[in-house]
Amino acid sequence: MNKQQPLFPPGQVRFGVTPTLWANDDFLDIDIGIPFGQIVSEMALAGFAGCSRGHKYPQNPEKLKAELELRGLSMSEPWVSTYFTIQSMYEQTLASFDREIDFLLKMRSGDMVLAELGHSSHQQPIALVPNAPCFSDEQWRRLGDGLNTLGAKAKKHDIKMCYHHHMGTGVMTMEHVARLAELTDPNLVSLCLDTGHLHFAGGDNLEFIERYSDRIKHVHLKNIRQPVMDRALKENMSFKEAILAGVFTVPGDREGCLDFGRILRALASKGFGGWLVVEAEQDPAKAPPLRYAKMAREYLRETTGL
Repeated sequence: MNKQQPLFPPGQVRFGVTPTLWANDDFLDIDIGIPFGQIVSEMALAGFAGCSRGHKYPQNPEKLKAELELRGLSMSEPWVSTYFTIQSMYEQTLASFDREIDFLLKMRSGDMVLAELGHSSHQQPIALVPNAPCFSDEQWRRLGDGLNTLGAKAKKHDIKMCYHHHMGTGVMTMEHVARLAELTDPNLVSLCLDTGHLHFAGGDNLEFIERYSDRIKHVHLKNIRQPVMDRALKENMSFKEAILAGVFTVPGDREGCLDFGRILRALASKGFGGWLVVEAEQDPAKAPPLRYAKMAREYLRETTGL
């Protein structure tokens, strides 16, 4: 049998996974008590090369780096929340970003992934989409200027800073991303494509890749259960309610609606290089994390030859 030709050249992409399969970072009560050591061990057992940071991880970067290296893992990204669109949060946002720069320099791996959470509805017990913020022109200006400032900080350290469009935030739809792209310097602000959030917001992943291929430097591979998504939108669910209902799942799950074969081929055709990170906020009591992590990694191996 002929061995499959890899979709990406050797070393061009790395596969990571987020700890949200095991414990949620937005809603700490979505948790069945799986400890840090088991989480990262199962990530490695499933065959991933890296992971993002979660709230159960050791705070000391040197200790965390040692624990990850013990399992053959490296850091794919921390998450940074920005607050440029609300009052009196500019300096706090810059200080938080500086701490994460320091963290990445100590970890010696990973990209910076961030999103503007000013007025976001996604962490609130309210209808997700109807209460997502609609930024004024002034708020857009402050966001664009702030992101350019942070991007310049990251560039000094050769760190890729990737903006993550997100449900319930002011940068959620394709139209929002287009405005963000216009207001930011492509040399300073890259994009993190989240396949699930984009579909949830009514966007098209292939169109996004075609339009922004030169700016996509980081990807979250998140699948969607279409019937659950439709119900979440119809019933005005909160983000947490949608998660608990099972709106998200992993690539390779037959219950998911996204065609990751086409998405990955599109990324490969545009020469994408970087982290491909499996992310699915799920209830671990209903979706055994190791089983779903292995399902995703096996699917990615079959699809990409890597």
